[in-house]
Amino acid sequence: METTRHDSADSLDATGSTGSTGSADSADSTGSAGLAALTAAVAVEYAGLAPGYLNTATLGVLPARTGEALRGCVDAWAAGRPDVDGFESAVVDCRASFARITGVPVEQVALAGTVAGAVGLISAGLPAGAEVVLAEEDFSSLVQPFAARTDLDVRLVPLAGIAEAVRPGTALVAVSAAQSADGRVADLAAVRAAAAEHGARTLLDGTQSVGWLPVDAGDYDYLVCHGYKWLTSPHGACFLTVRPGAEPTLSASFAGWYAAADPWASCYGPIAELAPGARQFDARPAYPSFVGAARSLALIEEVGVPAIHARALALAERLRSGLAGLGYEPVARLGADSAIVAAGMRPETADRLTAAGVTFSARAGNLRLSPHFYNSEADVDQALNALTP
Repeated sequence: METTRHDSADSLDATGSTGSTGSADSADSTGSAGLAALTAAVAVEYAGLAPGYLNTATLGVLPARTGEALRGCVDAWAAGRPDVDGFESAVVDCRASFARITGVPVEQVALAGTVAGAVGLISAGLPAGAEVVLAEEDFSSLVQPFAARTDLDVRLVPLAGIAEAVRPGTALVAVSAAQSADGRVADLAAVRAAAAEHGARTLLDGTQSVGWLPVDAGDYDYLVCHGYKWLTSPHGACFLTVRPGAEPTLSASFAGWYAAADPWASCYGPIAELAPGARQFDARPAYPSFVGAARSLALIEEVGVPAIHARALALAERLRSGLAGLGYEPVARLGADSAIVAAGMRPETADRLTAAGVTFSARAGNLRLSPHFYNSEADVDQALNALTP
């Protein structure tokens, strides 16, 4: 049998073949200047990254600056000198960075600890009998808070038909922008149009998309996103955006002192006044997580989502093409490209990748590979060569 060698010398332009979805103002961020900034950032922040890491959909790799910030935070705390003012400053920086990355005013961003916890606020606020449309096999943290309420009318439909499933009387349609199991990107424009036509609210889970896919949180009533994947942040740095006017639909039952207009004056007894905007839904932040996330989100902003989008899609397309050439059947896309690549597993697949030092995951019976901006053509070719007979 003839062996095909995948050569990383056949390098990709940062823009790939898909182009950018960014604005004209950011067009150069996907061209030569964007590539130079991305390359420089990776050289500094990921100099120690082991080759073959293609598993961002499971866990993003912390940049060097984030590791340094976490170590400093923990060392000072362990020495009895916790920098609480610095912790609070990091929380402020995180909220502002996430607002800029997702295109909304900072007043629309709440802090969360988990996706399920943030979705629970939304679920708890729905009246009994409300109809919720969800995609079949979407991530459990998005689905379970609704499914656990036996008094809701939960409809699970195929991802390709989620927009068509919205109808008069639908209270909420909730979907992940990119599916965890296989990377399929939902037809978000169709979902928004169907919700607007029938008066339904919208909830987007951006955990597998924000960071590589340009997303405008202002297009949705709610967006929830945990930062430990594509935003390369520690576990525990999670965010919820709430569109103005949607605040009364969320339950205030879980508000603690940090959700107060003046948190440090609201530590005891009932809270006299909740914070305005989305901040009234703040969960008490895990300080070390946000100390690290502040540095990671700053890096995402410096490199720019348009440049990251172009780079990740170019590497993903290299993977798809290579896998197809090896006879692997990629999961069908819905039309939009994805940075998450899934294909059918074979009995030898996991052993070959593991032996070659490739970090990957298996989800829903599929091989899942997920390159990010810190990856290179060499990482992709390492995986493809490992699978070449």
